[in-house]
Amino acid sequence: MSVSTTSTQNIGTLDESFENIAKDIIENDFSDKRLVIGLGSGRAATRIVKLIPDEVAKNCEFICTSLQIKIEAESKKLKIIDESQIPYIDIVIDGADQINDQYCLIKGGGGALLREKIVYFSAKKTIIVADFTKFVSTFSRSVPVEILPFSRTSVLPFIEKLGGTPILRTLDKGYPYVTENGNLILDVMFKDYANVQWIEIELKKLPGILETGLFIHAPDICYCALNDNQYKKYEPTLNNQK
Repeated sequence: MSVSTTSTQNIGTLDESFENIAKDIIENDFSDKRLVIGLGSGRAATRIVKLIPDEVAKNCEFICTSLQIKIEAESKKLKIIDESQIPYIDIVIDGADQINDQYCLIKGGGGALLREKIVYFSAKKTIIVADFTKFVSTFSRSVPVEILPFSRTSVLPFIEKLGGTPILRTLDKGYPYVTENGNLILDVMFKDYANVQWIEIELKKLPGILETGLFIHAPDICYCALNDNQYKKYEPTLNNQK
């Protein structure tokens, strides 16, 4: 694994750290080439989108994984293309809810995990951006699991047998949260995250489960935004890459 850290002075804010990360991505990965770029959802991706210079954006085309990031891209006047171009994605830029010490990810806090995983696995290069609070030695939060509404009750006992406690995601008023694909999400807390690969495989065996928020293949580049205008840039070893 390769690690680099910015050499800026130890002053500043987390937002300024994200700004420096955006500059590094643009300088090293965008250049002046015509690129197809996948955009994940959430605050990290939104921050990067807002910082893309107009002269860079005009050379790129963007695929959005959610309405939230699409609205941000539209406000930036980025050229948005449809999902038929997913096989041609050069780079995906996304965030994460947690990142463990093997650079596996938990994603889906915003509900776009299925589309995000499709784009993530299709891209030639994957870039994850998150603040320092998202980096943990082992996972300590629930795993979002997207399910068909028809399987809402049928999958529960099987998830429990795997050591998980599933809770149906709901909105503030108590209505079920419905994804942009028309599905439901279970937030599943597991007793043990020692073998996330096994959890991912076993969950995907269950009829009715469409996708999980476990991204078990490490990204090509992972940025950690610090709280002092700095960031760390990790390049996981080949053994962890897809």
